[in-house]
Amino acid sequence: MSQTKESGESPDRSKGGQGNFVFWLQTRISQFVVAPSFLAILVVVYGFILWTGYISLSDSRMLPSYNFAGLEQYDRLWSMSRWYTALNNMLVFGGLYIFISLLIGITLAILLDQRIRMEGALRTIFLYPMALSFIVTGTAWKWILNPGLGVQQFVRDLGFETFTFDWIADRDMVVYTLVIAAVWQASGFVMALFLAALRGVDQDIIKAAYLDGASLPRIYTTIIIPSIKPVFLSAVVILSHLAIKSFDLVVAMTAGGPGVASDLPATFMFAMSFQRNQLGVGAASAMMMLATVMAIMVPYFYSQLRGERHA
Repeated sequence: MSQTKESGESPDRSKGGQGNFVFWLQTRISQFVVAPSFLAILVVVYGFILWTGYISLSDSRMLPSYNFAGLEQYDRLWSMSRWYTALNNMLVFGGLYIFISLLIGITLAILLDQRIRMEGALRTIFLYPMALSFIVTGTAWKWILNPGLGVQQFVRDLGFETFTFDWIADRDMVVYTLVIAAVWQASGFVMALFLAALRGVDQDIIKAAYLDGASLPRIYTTIIIPSIKPVFLSAVVILSHLAIKSFDLVVAMTAGGPGVASDLPATFMFAMSFQRNQLGVGAASAMMMLATVMAIMVPYFYSQLRGERHA
């Protein structure tokens, strides 16, 4: 009797244990799927950030060295005139890039918000440049701005033989060619952000303003645009991030030239680390770029979290 009873209970226990395991596996399957990606990001991104930070505090030159040297590499970095050239170019490039992209983006969004014909086609055309890589954009604009075969030559072939547009070869103007190419690529993306925000504005408020006799420009300037301030902040953060890490556009378009006239911090870092055998200085410049990005991102995330808490 006891043997029969035990033999009758064992399948239930076995089945129950298997069921518990299946339930445990089902509740944790998402964690198992995400774990490899999380581990890779932890090592490849944050691990190498820490490694770069330590290299910037070492006496590394051609090869990594783990001898602690304090702030020596930062002293060398801030004594280089090329670094100041890169920073100055970043201020000019970043400021114009952000301002012009925002201006063009909000203008295009307002025009498309009028429910014009072929809106879908125009929206696709304006947004398409963002689908291209900066390498493609830089190469295309390098050809367009080339004095021997681009805009200058085209206008001269039309009969205007004294026309000159050689900014890409001018040390004082070359940084503005980077602005032209970058704005061409990003303004459509900014337009999409603003257009989505404009379409989300409460239409009842707009209709009430119309009934009160407000003109369309006044409705946009006093009601609609102030209500989408968070989108302005998001666009500025995204564009600032793109401007600070700009590398492939410069490499494809000007290679940092003429000379180092169009150097940006990212190209400076690459040149120091892999061309001038100054790995420590390159790591120090990378950490300065990271600090700049964090100075932008941390307040942004803080404001977002604070807004969610108050909401």
